Amino acid sequence: MAVITVKQAIADALREELRRDEKVFLIGEDIGLYGGGFGVTSGLIEEFGESRVMDTPISEEGYTGIAVGAAMMGYRPVVEYIFSDFIMQAMDPIVNQAAKMRYMLGGQVTVPIVFRMPAGAGTGAAAQHSQSIEAWFCHVPGLQVVAPGTPCDAKGLLKSAIRSNTPVLFFEHKLGYHTMGEVPEEEYTIPIGKADVKREGNDLTIISYSHMLQKALEAAEMLEKDGVNAQVLDLRTLSPLDTQAIIDNAKKTGRVLITHEATAECGVGAEVLSVICESDACLSLKKPVKRLGGKAMPVSFTKTIEQAAVPQTEAVYEAAKELLQ
Repeated sequence: MAVITVKQAIADALREELRRDEKVFLIGEDIGLYGGGFGVTSGLIEEFGESRVMDTPISEEGYTGIAVGAAMMGYRPVVEYIFSDFIMQAMDPIVNQAAKMRYMLGGQVTVPIVFRMPAGAGTGAAAQHSQSIEAWFCHVPGLQVVAPGTPCDAKGLLKSAIRSNTPVLFFEHKLGYHTMGEVPEEEYTIPIGKADVKREGNDLTIISYSHMLQKALEAAEMLEKDGVNAQVLDLRTLSPLDTQAIIDNAKKTGRVLITHEATAECGVGAEVLSVICESDACLSLKKPVKRLGGKAMPVSFTKTIEQAAVPQTEAVYEAAKELLQ
């Protein structure tokens, strides 16, 4: 096992897939000589050249449309947006084209494309560069949505996303880029649609994903000092959800806290709650399921307000304590 960051794990996955399949190419703003907005693609243009690491003008809709067309012709593009917020400029080619073409053409084409996006708050980038918009795309049939929180998952899931024949939105939390963890040195993939228990426990279940997973694990360590043994389930994939894992984990402890950085209202947590309440897991609940998400407000540039807008480790800890009362 190598111990690396999420950022390095993603870079390694891109490099390995570019070497493995000549149909894979990268496209986006500043991904070539500049190395990407957060440095993930640094050095790739030197190895693979401008024909496979393509710098584009500032036109998200334009280069996304090009990539969707290329995918329909048998290529496997990986599209990068400097911030996930900027994908709003490309909603039509993603939601109306990439997601629907396989269905509309009766399976005559596939659209094997990945949309990579740095997301989330915590860097002081303010309201238009700090959002968590993953739930929007979970509502669109024909799209897969992935949000890993560890280096191992980031690498394995990105490789699976690139090999998938279904369009994948791949959310990478900006703070999560520096998360360290063990990654196998041999070739591996992680299947899309499978959650993972990151910590075993019996007293309550904390369900999360992306960088909030780290806060959930930190809160679980705080709870352990109080004599509480918390189970932590990492969703990893938001669409399709691993409903069986959600149900099994809810049944195991009878107390469930769902937490994510995105606004609580109409977020992924609401869907997870519905999975539990519409199954026999609801019969095992000792307390009502609790959600903890971001506040319904734009993310502030001011550090203290920014931190107050999204759940921090202490808030996860306090919410879990309430479930145990």
